[in-house]
Amino acid sequence: MTEIRPLIMCGGNGTRLWPVSRASLPKQFAILVGNRSTFQQTVLRSVALGATQRPLVVTNTLHRYLVEEQLAEIGVQADILIEPERRDSGPAILAGACEIAREDADTLILVLASDQMVRDETAFRDAVVAGIGPALSDHLVTFGVTPTHPATAYGYIRPGDALGEGAWRVARFAEKPDAARAATYLLDGCLWNAGNFLFRAGALIGEYERHDPQTVAAVGGAVAQARRDIGVASLEPESFARARRQTIDYAVFEHTDRAAVVPMSCGWSDIGSWDALWSLGEADADANVTRGAVEMRDAHGCYVSSDGPLTSVLGLSDIVVVASTDSILVADRSRAGEVKEIVASLQEHGRPQADTHPRVHRPWGWYEVIDSGSRFQVKRIVVRPSGRLSLQKHSYRAEHWVVVTGHARVTIGDEVRELGPNQHAHIPLGAVHRLENFGNTPVEIIEVQHGEYLGEDDIVRIEDIYARA
Repeated sequence: MTEIRPLIMCGGNGTRLWPVSRASLPKQFAILVGNRSTFQQTVLRSVALGATQRPLVVTNTLHRYLVEEQLAEIGVQADILIEPERRDSGPAILAGACEIAREDADTLILVLASDQMVRDETAFRDAVVAGIGPALSDHLVTFGVTPTHPATAYGYIRPGDALGEGAWRVARFAEKPDAARAATYLLDGCLWNAGNFLFRAGALIGEYERHDPQTVAAVGGAVAQARRDIGVASLEPESFARARRQTIDYAVFEHTDRAAVVPMSCGWSDIGSWDALWSLGEADADANVTRGAVEMRDAHGCYVSSDGPLTSVLGLSDIVVVASTDSILVADRSRAGEVKEIVASLQEHGRPQADTHPRVHRPWGWYEVIDSGSRFQVKRIVVRPSGRLSLQKHSYRAEHWVVVTGHARVTIGDEVRELGPNQHAHIPLGAVHRLENFGNTPVEIIEVQHGEYLGEDDIVRIEDIYARA
């Protein structure tokens, strides 16, 4: 098979899957089906094609270290392109194409959304192979999913004239329809628009320039002036901000006469709601799908998931219950797509649960608050091997660390010492300090903070290997 460069898109928030999916850890990084995130599954699926180059992952600063951590967990190396702000899929895909074109504009790029499921990977591979010929002849190929029902949550693609075996010209794109029109689309042989693409880097850039030269100039400038580290490029913010905020469909595909579609029937799902997860799950005899610490009695057609507290359901049908450590969602399963309205209401009322998880990910690992009260806060902190917190100090709080597992190197002022399990250290108010993991296993500590102000912005970073100082 002709070599392909996967371009993995990691920009969405997935608010319809709240409370599991939030801005700090959106659905593509969560474990929803199986034992890997959909991002990890997408990367492995692209690598399994057998003739792929090193993937390029487009993400943002907030999620960079999640990307690196999850890539390390599956043993895949990839390059990372960081957007300074979200400008929708058009500028993001264009930036990826410009970055790849720096090396070779003839490179075939396979654009994959990182938040989708594919259950038949052989059928997926066959669809990609069918798209290579049209892509090499400068068509912009999109993959249309063969519908299983008249869905109103997706756009549709109407195939036109055949281009060859397995591919057709796109006659037209259609917006998300109402139920009646969706049924008509199925009878007419239309396909779901899955948002995955295959094209030459130069072909995409050329078509984009025909329809929006200003955005191509802005994104090209952001790529040319990107700040580069080993394997990571951060787009220049001012240039990128001048790119028009548009989806790739509006920006290019709905205007070009080079669009082609390859039908794909591979058990695809965008996991757009809790109802979709119910349909993907392994149901019991009562059509219930459960995950985590759950007990069911006289319940039917329910999706129930718990990430902590024991959750029991009695005498209910067709509902969704999702329990996390700080939030609980209970919804009619048929209205699961409206969860994003709950999130909007939470944001309007300033609820932190709308966007942030109790477990907060950092470049060195993660922490979560396990108790708090007047003038005190208790955190559980886990530092990955080779992880190193910044050299820092606080203006309003003192801290006490107790090592639970692993061996930590602790700096307090001019003193550096190593602590093992059940050993502790006190960090006085204003003292310069640092925590490091020099071993091969995670370090877990309990941190007790005490002071008049305990916010995360009370950190003065003096030195930091993650460039946050």
